[in-house]
Amino acid sequence: QVQLVESGGGLVQAGDSLRLSCAASGRTFSSYAVAWFRQAPRKEREFVASISGGGVSAYYADSVRGRFTISRDNAKDMVFLQMNSLKPEDTAAYYCAARQGSAIMAATSRYDFWGQGTQVTVSS
Repeated sequence: QVQLVESGGGLVQAGDSLRLSCAASGRTFSSYAVAWFRQAPRKEREFVASISGGGVSAYYADSVRGRFTISRDNAKDMVFLQMNSLKPEDTAAYYCAARQGSAIMAATSRYDFWGQGTQVTVSS
């Protein structure tokens, strides 16, 4: 079992940066791949970025590639999402998710553990 708690969301202006954090509980966190998803009102939850258990491999949605960076610190059981050059269309609730195994996936159905989410609002 893994419990995930997100933090770092807030209200920012277009062009600003935010860093989201995901704190995990669990003794073998490095054996879990972790991803960030987001969900805007009246829209489906969508993949943002994922990172392998060891932090060597990462994968991004086209919409955020080059602006967002996912990273992790397994010694502290933490995963981060650095978001730069934010746009109003990035406004959403952001969720951290984990799946056992090192393979990184983009489908929500592949992740077994989810946090409660943190809201990011980008004004124009």
